[in-house]
Amino acid sequence: MFYRLCTLSKGLLAPSRGLTQEPQNLENVFHISEGKHVDHVKAMEERKLLHSFLAKSQKGLPPRTMKDSYIEVLLPLGSQPELREKYLTVQNTVRFGRILEDLDSLGVLICYMHNKIHSAKMSPLSIVTALVDKIDMCKKSLSPEQDIKFSGHVSWVGKTSMEVKMHMFQLHDNEFSPVLDATFVMVARDSENKGPAFVNPLTVESPEEEELFQQGELNKGRRVAFSSTSLLKMAPTAEERTTIHEMFLSTLDPKTISFRSRVLPPNAVWMENSKLKSLDICHPQERNIFNRIFGGFLMRKAYELGWATACNFGGSRPFIVAVDDIMFQKPVEVGSLLFLSAQVCFTQGNYIQVRVHSEVASLQDKEHMTTNVFHFTFMSEKEVPLVFPRTYGESMLYLDGQRHFKSMSAPVTLKRDYVVEP
Repeated sequence: MFYRLCTLSKGLLAPSRGLTQEPQNLENVFHISEGKHVDHVKAMEERKLLHSFLAKSQKGLPPRTMKDSYIEVLLPLGSQPELREKYLTVQNTVRFGRILEDLDSLGVLICYMHNKIHSAKMSPLSIVTALVDKIDMCKKSLSPEQDIKFSGHVSWVGKTSMEVKMHMFQLHDNEFSPVLDATFVMVARDSENKGPAFVNPLTVESPEEEELFQQGELNKGRRVAFSSTSLLKMAPTAEERTTIHEMFLSTLDPKTISFRSRVLPPNAVWMENSKLKSLDICHPQERNIFNRIFGGFLMRKAYELGWATACNFGGSRPFIVAVDDIMFQKPVEVGSLLFLSAQVCFTQGNYIQVRVHSEVASLQDKEHMTTNVFHFTFMSEKEVPLVFPRTYGESMLYLDGQRHFKSMSAPVTLKRDYVVEP
């Protein structure tokens, strides 16, 4: 199934972010709507009527295949130049933060395709992004003057969760060349987004699909194992403790016999000096139908701050290599103050590992609550300084950054005519 992805110009009314369908000639055209007015109170009242369509158990739902949810979506940057403005950087490149928004919307659409109920005009499920498991950049360039194609399908299913595989390509010499591979985990909630809901089971039809499904099982196990060994729960390994101790010793001032006198080695920066922060007010413009802030907006804001942090640290224009382990821990309410704090936590050669911490506070309640932690791996155009922790807490950030860096599929050397930027 093939769709065309378009972007409507921003309006003054409250939007409903996401892909919406509109017939045009013989094609179904999908828009990322930003100017469509939605009465959120009325929409939620209508969704209350959909509870009768929810399954009591997964056994009562018909199984679906990977082909049932497979779609291809075109972002016509080349054939529709009026779309470029939203995706364009001042260096005439493509904003990767906008691509993250599109991937988030596409992942939701794919899951709705998997769970489609033909007898219902509207899905009784509320699909939300639970986790961005991995985004790996491939080769080739991103030009703002060439069409981009997305494809994806559901690759694994639990009782209430789904893994979605997505791929992005760009037209190059009359052929679509791979740009990135993404794995998202989505969860199904009831029609009012108040509790979990069952999803259609998945059947495999070929050895290749069986391999994809088994990979989904392995990914689930890997996430559980990674969480169980988190530095918030367990002490560092013996090798990690040695690493931190050696870094500590290398910063001791040889002129004094004191653990308090610290000096930086050559071509090094204290971790505390690698921070950038931002504050956003979460306006209704960025809300979804459930009156919560659109997850893709949060990813874009975090990525752009992370990119600026890497750029400021490395002294040259960085480009994204991987996005890893973005867990959506808490929804963000409209009107919240969104505090983002980015910090370089690990470096190696030309690579910069950036951690972005997201927390919110309401205007009435000044208590801050963590909503997300983002992990981005960038590559700089030149070798970057080493980053050194000064405190034990920063040492844990360093080790966590090192773990995420090592979890990349493989360090790569990307040669691009157009660098992916915020």
